[in-house]
Formats: sequence, C-alpha cells, structure tokens
Amino acid sequence: MVGMELRQQLKLSQQLIMTPQLQQAIKLLQLSRMELVDMVRQELEENPVLEETGEGGDPQERTAAEAAGDSGPVPEPTVEVTSRPTDREAVQGANEVDWEKYLENYANQAPTPSFRPSNDEMPSLEASLKTRTTLADHMRWQLQMSVVSPEEARFVELVIGNLDADGYFKEPLIEELAAEAGLEVEDAEEVLKMVQMYDPVGVAARDLRECLLAQVEALELDADVRAIVDRHLGNLEKHNYQAIARDLDISLDDVFEVARIVSNLEPRPARNFVTEDTRYITPDVYVHKIGEQYYVVANDDGLPRLKISGFFRSAMDADPKAREYVQNKLRSAQWLIRSIDQRRRTIVKVTECIVEKQRDFFDKGVDFLKPMILRDVAEAVSMHESTISRVTTNKYVHTPRGIYELKYFFNSSIKRTFEDDIASESVKNKIKEIIGGEDKRRPRSDQKIVEMLKADGIEIARRTVAKYREMLGILSSAKRRKFF
Repeated sequence: MVGMELRQQLKLSQQLIMTPQLQQAIKLLQLSRMELVDMVRQELEENPVLEETGEGGDPQERTAAEAAGDSGPVPEPTVEVTSRPTDREAVQGANEVDWEKYLENYANQAPTPSFRPSNDEMPSLEASLKTRTTLADHMRWQLQMSVVSPEEARFVELVIGNLDADGYFKEPLIEELAAEAGLEVEDAEEVLKMVQMYDPVGVAARDLRECLLAQVEALELDADVRAIVDRHLGNLEKHNYQAIARDLDISLDDVFEVARIVSNLEPRPARNFVTEDTRYITPDVYVHKIGEQYYVVANDDGLPRLKISGFFRSAMDADPKAREYVQNKLRSAQWLIRSIDQRRRTIVKVTECIVEKQRDFFDKGVDFLKPMILRDVAEAVSMHESTISRVTTNKYVHTPRGIYELKYFFNSSIKRTFEDDIASESVKNKIKEIIGGEDKRRPRSDQKIVEMLKADGIEIARRTVAKYREMLGILSSAKRRKFF
C-alpha cells in the first residue's frame, strides 16, 4: 500500500495580472472612433463626476503648422496622483489619491487642444440628412397600386422583407412564406411572378435565370433569346457559343446577337437602390506634408473632451459613505481620461512610425509601398505586436494620397530578382494595371501576367496571381473576353 503525505512547496512564477484599469486601456485601444464616442457618451451618463468641456476654440482656425509643433508642447495627461498621503489616507491605504489636491490642480490645467485642417472635406448637412428611396419602399408603393387580397399583400410584404442586397429572393423557401401568409403554394407562385414584373423587372427572382427570364418576357424578346437564357446561361458565361448553336440549330451570328442582347439585361435588379445607409469614414489621424516633412496630428474634432466636475469637491467633506462613493467615481473618471489620452498618443506614435517606414509610398505612390509586418513597427516603438494590431484595426489616416486604414500599410513580402522585395499590395496594383490595359477581345491569362511580372523582376506563382485577381474582384480571362 502506497503511503500518502502532505507536503508544502514554494514555486516562483511570472504571470500578467489584468487589473480593471489595464483591461479598460486595452478595450479603448481596440475601439473604432465611432465606438469610442458611444462609450464616452455612456460614461458621461453613468458617472456624475465626469462632464464635457466646451473649451478649445474652433478647430477650423488651427493650422497644420501649429499642429506640427509651432504652438508649443502638448499638455501632459490631465491627472495627477500624489506620492505623499495625508494621515487620514495612510489609514485607508498608502496608495490612496489626494482628491482635493487633484481637483484643485485639474481646474488650473489647460484643455487638450484639438485640430482639424481647414481643407478637410466633411460631408455636407444635405448629404447627411438626405433620404433616398430604398428598394423596399419602391416595391411597397407598387404593392399599394396592385389589386390583391389581404393574404396576397401579406405574402408580398414577406417577400420584400427577405430580399438580399441584389434584389433576389433566395430564402426562405416560398412554401414557408405561403404558409405564413395563408396562401396555397400555387397561388404564391403566381403572386411571385407578378412581383417579378414590378419595377425593376426581375426583382424577387430566386436565381439569375428567373431574373433574366422575367426581363425577356417584359421586353417581349424573341424565342431564341428565351431559349438561350432558359437553357444555356452556363455556356453563355463560358463563351461556348458553338455548343449553343449546335443545340438550338441556329447560326453563330445569331448566338452572338443574343449574347449581346443578354449582356444588356440587368443581373442585379437592386443595383440602383439604396440597400443600407451610407457610411462616412472619419479619420483618427491626419498626415500633413509641410515642406519636405510629414507631420502626424490626432483628429480630436468630434470627440467629447472630458474633465472632472468641480461640483463634487464639496462632497469630499461629507459623510464617509458619500466620500467613498465620490472617490470611486473620481477614480473611474481618472482612469478613463488617462486611457483616452494614452490611446490618442499611441495611435499618433504608431502612425508616425508607419509614415517613417513607408516614406516612399507617401512621396511616390502605391507602387513604392514597402513590405512591412506588425513586428517591424512593434520593435520600433517598443510595443507588443498585439498592441500594434489593436491600434491599427478600424483606425483610419487621412493622407495627401487619400484615406487609408492603418492596416493597409502592412503587407507581406514578394521577392524581386534584382531589387529589394516589394509589398503584396503593390503587386496587386500592378496586376490591376496590367488587366486594365489589355485588349478586351484577347484578355491576358494568369500565366501571361506571371510572365509580365517576371520581366519586371517580380517572381510570383500563377496561383498567387489568381488569388490576388480574385481579391481584386476581377474575373478570369475566359470570363473577361468580349466578342462584340
């Protein structure tokens, strides 16, 4: 029988303790600008110690030169912690904050400046408030003009509510909606055909064939067009015109003519209708070129500027329960202001590093974008790669060359024969330019593109060209070919 004994052991180990303050800082760092504004608004509602300051002047009046440093240093974080506690605080804890002194110092500090360049193109008020007709609204208006029973109207409403972004009715099954509306399936099919003749014709089709057939019927096109759309869409897509001619016993010229007609039909009925609200991108930072130098400026315009309410100073002398409550709220407000300020500084610092490493891009364009990974920036700014990933996700920079997500500047490396490696984004741009300049009757194959890139010193596999082409939303050479 094996004996059991109780033994004590000492073990030394390292582990990261995620304090609530650290968790908050990490959370703020990965928030997008819009999410940050929403979170600050919520904190303003929940924490009575926080209030929004209206100071700072009109950001439109500030210049890029001031932002670059001519107007003086940026104030340090607007919080202080004393290192010498009072007698009363020594009883409560050695690290307690002297809130009376903090509030006094805070009231004397200047607000953090904000900046937005005067030439920044923001959407007009009309663009923000204008309401455009959606596809659903347009179809409901036509439904009101139709003579239908209540059950049929209910069915049409259900169909409208299940249209996808292209105007197709792909799910759920028509049997399900018919049952919910109280219709027989055969009647629902007839109602659906009626809906497909609404404007735009072909809307609510279940597939491309059904969509195009509705348009063929509405335009009263001839039997050859109907037969090809009904039976040979696959051959049309592959440009296999000989097979179509043999099956339908018509000439190649007739097939070419039908292909031309079909190419003018609308495969996406909802193309000209709004399917979702327009999203405007507000940059988190600006990059300005002054002379030969680039300067990175945080965009604080539109972000609430926070301060500690002086009203609660008198509450510090109230009963212990009130004092404890106020101290907890003050501590929470303090960490929020610190975390927002740290987020701002970190984004600026990382962007400055990106500008330094990608100087050729800012000077010459996308063809000169260099390969760069998270580790390159992390080592340069002495941060962890995960921090760089959080900083660059859903953060945008306004540059003289346009607005880019910070993630855009991180690219894998593609080797070149006689020169330095090139960024994958630059290779994508070269592929796009090669395809854009081709003869549409004889489009370049992926292998041909490989050979053209190789002549430029870029070694890349055919499957990589195909992958990049698909990422750019460009069809294969067989599907790009035009016969007329």
